[in-house]
Amino acid sequence: MVVREGRCGRRQRALLCCVLVAAWEAAWGQLRYSVPEELPKGSFVGDVGKDLSLELASLRARGARVVSQGRTQYFALHANSGHLVTAERIDREQLCETVQQCVLRCEVIVEGEMKVYVIEVEIVDTNDHAPGFREAETELRMNEMTVPGERFPLPEANDPDVGLNSLQRYALSGDEHFSLSVQAGSDGEKRPELVLAKALDREEAAFHELLLRASDGGEPARTGTARIRVAVLDANDNAPAFSQAVYTVRVPEDVPVGSTLLSVTANDPDDGTNGEVKYSLQRISMKASNIFLLEPETGSITLVRNLDFEEGDSYELLVQARDGGGFSDKTKVSISVTDVNDNAPEISVRSALSEISEDASPGTVVALLHVQDRDSGANGEVRCSLGEGVPFRLERALDDYYSVVTARELDRERAWEYNVTVRAADGGSPPLFQN
Repeated sequence: MVVREGRCGRRQRALLCCVLVAAWEAAWGQLRYSVPEELPKGSFVGDVGKDLSLELASLRARGARVVSQGRTQYFALHANSGHLVTAERIDREQLCETVQQCVLRCEVIVEGEMKVYVIEVEIVDTNDHAPGFREAETELRMNEMTVPGERFPLPEANDPDVGLNSLQRYALSGDEHFSLSVQAGSDGEKRPELVLAKALDREEAAFHELLLRASDGGEPARTGTARIRVAVLDANDNAPAFSQAVYTVRVPEDVPVGSTLLSVTANDPDDGTNGEVKYSLQRISMKASNIFLLEPETGSITLVRNLDFEEGDSYELLVQARDGGGFSDKTKVSISVTDVNDNAPEISVRSALSEISEDASPGTVVALLHVQDRDSGANGEVRCSLGEGVPFRLERALDDYYSVVTARELDRERAWEYNVTVRAADGGSPPLFQN
């Protein structure tokens, strides 16, 4: 950044002084809008010009633009109308898969006035997903000696929508031997269970065909189905049992792809196929299913895609162990991702003067800087500093904004131009920098 001092005529100097008397005060206003997801590009979000009492002529003459926090710019500002519009089609589930309330933040920068207005836009869920099962067909194996009232876990449906648009109910159709029970887990999830209502007789029927239906609460409701095939077998005395009710592991985000994160183990003392245990995933999010792989024979969980703490810091999997006789057990796997200082601070000049009068009073703002770091904790804490030997200082304008202001009176005869270097460093060990 280069700041030059120059002598102005009386009229030009008076005009510049009027601007400087305003001291480039930052008017940190804030607005909040709400729009449904999946709107076409260019859809109306809010009348920023009206809501912030900004004159359209001033917007066009002095320049205004929208800056989003992330790499993707989801919003744009029409200077002619003062309207905030969508710059991309926004998918709430892609941005906020595990967050109930999805809020995007952006800032309106008024260049000529060096003012920043914070805008928060809530992305409201629409019922654009139907509940879905990981597998269209599931087979359960039951011994013909199973006592009526025995419960068997059924596959759970997944619906990435939230609120009433998410999964609300299950229904079962089939025959008189079975009924459905839905349990509420401690995490609020609905867990369907198959209940044996009438004793089985393998000689009477070796198989039973059932249909499990999952429905959401949208208007109209959307549904997904899974076929349940029950095979009736002879006696199996023992069910598999996991060595732990919950498996937990913490891994750094830079762990190499292909690494085994942990292994789950279930023991079954039966012989033959009744004692052969295989593992499967019963519940996993769409994002996690692309990151982790469960080996069905050994129970090992390996990494198939790079982790990114900024995209997800924890994952939860529900693993089932089933023996050859149809008995099963479940365990929960909790994977925590720890942050690594893999992102350097980013610093950008949002607005700056190219020249200034030598009689500008100390404290005059000459540049507005924005800093950010995608890491978390100390790794994402950014501090800025100026090079030595310049008549300027840094002032904190907002959490992620700095102002470069004059520290003393300027003298063109001593120096007519300054090269000002701002250095941003995070709190990592070792820290990462950007100039």
